[in-house]
Amino acid sequence: MLFFGVGPRDASPDEGVVEDLPLIDEKAVEQLTEGLISHYLPDLQRSKSALQELTQNQVVLLETLEQEISKFRECNSILDINALFSEAKHYHNKLVSIRNEMMMLHEKTSKLKKRALKLQQKRQKEELEREQQREKELEREKQLTAKPARRT
Repeated sequence: MLFFGVGPRDASPDEGVVEDLPLIDEKAVEQLTEGLISHYLPDLQRSKSALQELTQNQVVLLETLEQEISKFRECNSILDINALFSEAKHYHNKLVSIRNEMMMLHEKTSKLKKRALKLQQKRQKEELEREQQREKELEREKQLTAKPARRT
């Protein structure tokens, strides 16, 4: 019997351990080990194969998930592209309407320029006719004015 903290046996805890152990038969240890292994090994192997299968399934799931994520990213980029195309179409329509409006304004300004030129030519013609009329009237007045006769 061991008493802790009392007497000379306090020196080392391992002292006398080998002497206290009963002798164990090596064959019995080997048989017990084989029995223990044979009892738990099939369960451990099944667990190992189940874990391997789970790991493989997880890898497959992860790959599938990554593919789905990339598909969603593609869909988002396609939606972005579609939005850009619709915006481009909107601005193209705006440009077409601006071009049509500019062509219409160009036609109107061309017509107005022609009209202004015709009006200017007409005004110049009228002014020329008035000037000619005035000159005729002045000439007529000169002819109608009495001229003193010259004495010689």
